[in-house]
Amino acid sequence: MRRPGSLILGVVSGLSWLGEWSAEAVRRTLSSSAPALAEGDLVLRGGLDANPEWSSGSAVASGRFLAKFALSAPTARRLWHEARVLGALGGQPGLRLPRLVAVGHDPVHLVVALVVGGPLSYDLVSASTGGQVRRIGAELAAFLAALHRPATMTRVQAALGLVGPPDPGPQATTGELRARLGTWIRPGQADLVRRWCDWADQVLARPGSEVFVHGDLHGYNQVWDQDRRRLRVVVDLETSGAAEAEYDLRYVPALGPGVALLTATARSYAARTGQTLDLRRAMAWHVRTALGDALWRSEAGLPLPDGGTPSGYVDQLAARFDALRLGYPGFVT
Repeated sequence: MRRPGSLILGVVSGLSWLGEWSAEAVRRTLSSSAPALAEGDLVLRGGLDANPEWSSGSAVASGRFLAKFALSAPTARRLWHEARVLGALGGQPGLRLPRLVAVGHDPVHLVVALVVGGPLSYDLVSASTGGQVRRIGAELAAFLAALHRPATMTRVQAALGLVGPPDPGPQATTGELRARLGTWIRPGQADLVRRWCDWADQVLARPGSEVFVHGDLHGYNQVWDQDRRRLRVVVDLETSGAAEAEYDLRYVPALGPGVALLTATARSYAARTGQTLDLRRAMAWHVRTALGDALWRSEAGLPLPDGGTPSGYVDQLAARFDALRLGYPGFVT
C-alpha cells in the first residue's frame, strides 16, 4: 500500500473524478494508490446524485479502511482539500483525526483507517448523567482547543496556502430564513424568527478572530466510544477552513435536551485555552444552522431528523435561548 507523500502537499491544477459508480471503477482507482485494497472485499455506499454538489461515494475496504471518491467537480475540490488537510495535520498531538493511508488526484480519492464507534447523537446525550455530559463536553473541548491553536493554522497554511472560510457555510442566510421559513412554521412564530435573524445579524456584524475550524462538526462527523463517552476520531474535513472558534459550536446546542453540553464544552474550552467562547455568537450561528436545516429539508420534501417539524425546531430554539438567558427579550413564545 502506498503511503501518502509529497503529492498531498502539492498544488494540482487539474482534478478529475469518477464518471461512474461501480465496484469495477472503485477497484480500478484503488489499484493506483492502494493495490492491496483493490483486490479485497468492498462495500459501496452513496453514488451519483442529480445535484453534483453532493455526488460522491465511499467504500469500506477489507473491513478496515474507508475509501472516499469524488463523482463531480465540487466533490473533487472538497475531497482534495480534505486529503491535503489530513496530510498536513496527521499525527499532531490532540488532533483525533483519521489516519490517512493513501490518496490520488486522478480521479480524486483518499483512503483512511476505519475507527470503530458510534456518533454523538441526541439520544446518547439524553441518556447521559450530568457527569457524563461534562465528560463529553471536556472531550469536545480538548479536540477543539487543539484544532483552534495557532500552530494548526500555521501547518495548514504551509501546505495549502491561504485558507478561506468553510465551504459551504451554514445551511441558510438570515435573509433566506426571513423570506421563506414562514411558509413552514406556525403564523405566530414568523415574527420570532425575524427577531432572531435581526439579533444574529447584529451579533455577527463584527467579525471574530479566525482560527482553523472543522466547519461541519455535527454529531455524525464524530466517532465515539459511546460506553465510556470518549471521543475517538473526528471525520470529514471537506469543508474545513478559517472562521471564528464559535463557528464550530453551531451544532452543539441541538445535541441533547437543554444546553448543558454547550455550556460544559465552553467551560472546559476556556479552562484549557484561557479563551472564553461567546455563547451569543455560537447561538447566532446555530440559528442559521438549525433553522436553515429545517428550511432546505422542507423545501426538498425530505423529513427532518427524528420526526421533527420546522415549528418544533423553532420551539426548541426558543427553549435553548431561554435557558441560556442571553439577555434578548421575547425568546419564549
